[in-house]
Amino acid sequence: MGTQEQKAYPIDIASVRGDFPILDRTVGGDIETPGPSPDDTDPLVYLDNAATSQTPTEVVEALTEYYYQYNSNVHRGIHHLSQEASVAYEVAHDRVAEFIGADGREEIIFTKNTTESMNLVAYAWGLSELEPGDTVVLSEMEHHASLVTWQQIAKRTGATVEYIRVDEDGYLDMEHARELIDDSVAMVSVVHISNTLGTVTPVEELADLTHDHGGYIFVDGAQSAPTRPVDVDAMDTDFFAFSGHKMLGPTGIGVLYGKQEILESMEPYLYGGEMIRRVTYEDSTWEDLPWKFEAGTPVIAQAIGLHAAIDYLEDIGMETVQAHEELLAKYAYDRLSAFDDVETYGPPGGDRGGLVAFNLEGVHAHDLSSILNEYGVAIRAGDHCTQPLHDKIGVPASTRASFYIYNTREEIDELVTAVDAARELFA
Repeated sequence: MGTQEQKAYPIDIASVRGDFPILDRTVGGDIETPGPSPDDTDPLVYLDNAATSQTPTEVVEALTEYYYQYNSNVHRGIHHLSQEASVAYEVAHDRVAEFIGADGREEIIFTKNTTESMNLVAYAWGLSELEPGDTVVLSEMEHHASLVTWQQIAKRTGATVEYIRVDEDGYLDMEHARELIDDSVAMVSVVHISNTLGTVTPVEELADLTHDHGGYIFVDGAQSAPTRPVDVDAMDTDFFAFSGHKMLGPTGIGVLYGKQEILESMEPYLYGGEMIRRVTYEDSTWEDLPWKFEAGTPVIAQAIGLHAAIDYLEDIGMETVQAHEELLAKYAYDRLSAFDDVETYGPPGGDRGGLVAFNLEGVHAHDLSSILNEYGVAIRAGDHCTQPLHDKIGVPASTRASFYIYNTREEIDELVTAVDAARELFA
């Protein structure tokens, strides 16, 4: 990559891409056997980062070191390996707390993913606190992890679920939010960045409004924590959740942040080993935070991998990560919007997170995705776990390209070339 081309990016893109060997592979051959095939001929263009990001060498090495050097269960042994693993696991909590601006490890609970984090709060807090007359306020662009969870908890408790409208440009209707968030509100649960529209929600304003009426706010940060600086204290959110696999980390680890005083007041969501302090045949008492909510053998290796992923991102700088994402999102939005038969969804390219959902007129999203795959372009097609939002905008599915720190304008050009080929095919 030439010097002038490199200067066009806020990130040292050539160096970063060198840390991701998977980006060098080709695709298109045998899919029955995982891994490269002799029949693979198409260079991979990976634009499905909102679903799962790729993993750099540094994170893989951290996982390998754990399994090769100090693989052991935590908090259960006096022996040397257990102590090493316990320290690494606990320090991972500290690293996450620092990363998002929490007060300490007591406010950081490791789960499997954002969905489990949402369910933890819904069951541990919602089932005991919600009652008829209470309102749970969501937005129309919520991921099913939030929408379905609060919908079902409301059915069990008699609470009512209301939805803040999204306007025709993809923005949250804040006037409607002020109408819905009143003294009946118990919980407001909103996505920080929509995984379909790319809309960035004004969570600080929503937090102030919610707290003015005595409610709690839960921010789904699955798309924001990987891509921009997050400060839960400045945001004044009561809960915040995200997943490691969308931010260079391994699969199988999520994070729930909660204000300490709220977490202390909640009963556990799961029961078993490690989350107890004292057990008799008659009753049990619970461990201190965060272990009270981490029953059983926890996600040890995954937490160590997440720690390494955070180190990698912060070496780049989250402001720089955000700038790179916004550059690519605008470029993709502008290029796709130039086609008169391509419909894009959500706010303009300079005012969104790092993804663009779109459709080609007369072509189902799944068919378009299949054609793009023939060009080695990996994107996501479907409703992106936002079925009600797709119903609202009047399409059964959409095609979504999403970008991360290792993506380039040239890869977006490859996407556009493939879309243009599909236009010619279906003309």
